[in-house]
Amino acid sequence: MTFEGIVEILKKLIDVLLVWFVFYYVLKHIRKNVKMVLLLKGIILIIILKIVSDVLDLATIGYVLNYLIMWGPLALIIIFQPEIRNVLEQLGRSQLLGRHKVLTVDEREKMVYEITTAMEQLRKNRIGALIVVERDNSLHDYIEKSKKIYAEISSDLLISIFFPNNPLHDGGVIIQGDKITSAGAVFPTSDNVKISKRLGTRHRAALGLSEEMDSISLVVSEETGRLSMAVDGELFYNLTLEEVRLKLLEELRPKKIIEEYDEEEEIHEEDVQSNN
Repeated sequence: MTFEGIVEILKKLIDVLLVWFVFYYVLKHIRKNVKMVLLLKGIILIIILKIVSDVLDLATIGYVLNYLIMWGPLALIIIFQPEIRNVLEQLGRSQLLGRHKVLTVDEREKMVYEITTAMEQLRKNRIGALIVVERDNSLHDYIEKSKKIYAEISSDLLISIFFPNNPLHDGGVIIQGDKITSAGAVFPTSDNVKISKRLGTRHRAALGLSEEMDSISLVVSEETGRLSMAVDGELFYNLTLEEVRLKLLEELRPKKIIEEYDEEEEIHEEDVQSNN
């Protein structure tokens, strides 16, 4: 094989890998957006109907689908412009190399201890709070529009920020790594129709942010004192303090460690099954 042949093969291989990378990256972020998932399902349904109409030679439905496929992309861009923009913004916010700082076990435990201690005191005193922990997707846009702090995480500082007389208590606190980066942050609220109407703005903001980003949102209800967590587009309501602590520790573990743990669990299950 000549050198030119090898170069040509490498070009084709890189071309295919880039296409698959783009598909993977886009689908990875689309799955967290409910509207985009529904849109993708609709497109798949139209493709299936088109294949069926061609195979069975269904003239009428085929005629309609031809026009739908011809003008559909333009209509989708106009109708779903906000959702498409959110997906593109999310891609732009993503940090390809992951979190700016990977916490050690001790740092994670200290961080979780300080957060849960603050949440317990806020719960007892019926003081509302919204605490957001950044992961792989950068929260830079929200930080830029909030009050910069950049301080060590401590329960006393978190409590003082959300104290009713503090001008920043209505917004959310953003944590990056082991630092409180900003306070008074405003987040998009969820328009999910399934969420209870009894839940307030903090819960909707926590869920709305988790639908767009991979961050962890922690909420203390001002009315009931109940604790909640929103992650990956799902709201876990009325959790105990221990449930918050365990789930927060689990979500903060580096992905590599989680994958290795899952592999060990699979190997262990296979060994148990083989021994039986």
